[in-house]
Amino acid sequence: MDSRTYEERRARLVRMVQDRAGRDIRLEKETSNLFRERTRQHSGIDVTAFQHVLSVDPQSRVIDTEGMVTYEKLADAALLHGLMPAVVPQLKSITIGGAVGGIGIESSSFRYGLPHETVLEMEVLLGSGDVILCTPNNEHRDLFYGLANSYGTLGYILRLKIKGIPVKPFVRLTHIKCHGARDFFTRLANACEGSSDFVDGVVFSPSEHVLVLGEFCDEAPYTSDYTYLDIFYQSIRNRSEDYLTVRDYLWRWDTDWFWCSKNLHVQNGFMRRLLGPRRLNSISYQKVMRWNTRVGLTRTINRLTGIHRESVIQDVDIPIENAPAFLAFFERTIGIRPVWICPARHARDGGDYPLFPMRADTLYVNFGFWDGVKTRQEHPKGHFNRLIEKEVARLGGIKSLYSESFYERDEFAAPVSIASP
Repeated sequence: MDSRTYEERRARLVRMVQDRAGRDIRLEKETSNLFRERTRQHSGIDVTAFQHVLSVDPQSRVIDTEGMVTYEKLADAALLHGLMPAVVPQLKSITIGGAVGGIGIESSSFRYGLPHETVLEMEVLLGSGDVILCTPNNEHRDLFYGLANSYGTLGYILRLKIKGIPVKPFVRLTHIKCHGARDFFTRLANACEGSSDFVDGVVFSPSEHVLVLGEFCDEAPYTSDYTYLDIFYQSIRNRSEDYLTVRDYLWRWDTDWFWCSKNLHVQNGFMRRLLGPRRLNSISYQKVMRWNTRVGLTRTINRLTGIHRESVIQDVDIPIENAPAFLAFFERTIGIRPVWICPARHARDGGDYPLFPMRADTLYVNFGFWDGVKTRQEHPKGHFNRLIEKEVARLGGIKSLYSESFYERDEFAAPVSIASP
């Protein structure tokens, strides 16, 4: 544990940055949730010391934290005080600074927006070595609102104060099977106007849509465990009701990286017992994925078998009136299964985030799909991703930039507009 104070850690980092004046500055960290192939560089600024939760105030419900704190550590610290961050992205390794500078989302986003909308203030390190305090109302408000979706290009977030919300010990889940896409999205929109604390869902096939509603509760007749042998997303299809502890609810997707663990063949009992619960998590899978990217094992197998595979790892946000049209396009053109569905709403009084503009009067639907499209026919690089980008733009949606993008420069810079499906 670093025994220095935040101010001492900050002063040391400022000196490091100032010593590199005039050179490229890049953040150095052990893990990353960015899915882009990049040439490794060795000149990063070490910010790993900024992994401290500084305070949790249960009265004001304000959480004061450093930017490199993972959401697992952040949530654990808050839960000790009967709170959780208002929005907790799904993977334990995501950092609070990364979720704000990038884009995060979770099943409470229909109430509280995206992680950057839960920030009260933040200290940001600039390329000059200056550290400035940004709030919604001070002289640095443009940076406060401009950091979301900037991915470190405008500055690195060293410290934040964010909103916490009160929790109860358990979450009761209700799984609702819907009759087709329109019924599913109608029920989802209605749920977002109701009393649920959490709303998300999964599309398993064109005929299988399941809405998942979560509600805090003080007592539970039982609690399920999806941290080892049982698999959460499979339970959604087989149960109408479930109970989890709050902590297990927050990380229900992490054990199997949603469902992507199937690509590593660890969804059978033998492999799960062989690995043990400590290795069943998104961090382990990321390490395997990045190893595979470096050595090219999958590329070699595909080449030998005549398969052309394009990685399609994306999260896109579509206005709910156009959500059925996007899902129909996706089923027709891409065909990846399952697809995660999560609603999000931008607060009317939440200010404008120019790099991720969402209309305040619109419920958006996040579609999360993380796999590959395999064909016998060879296509240009990024073919299927380009189809998705064009359809998202046509339907007035927004795409997160944590993964690969294939936009033309003028298309990338074009403003978001709502189009008819």
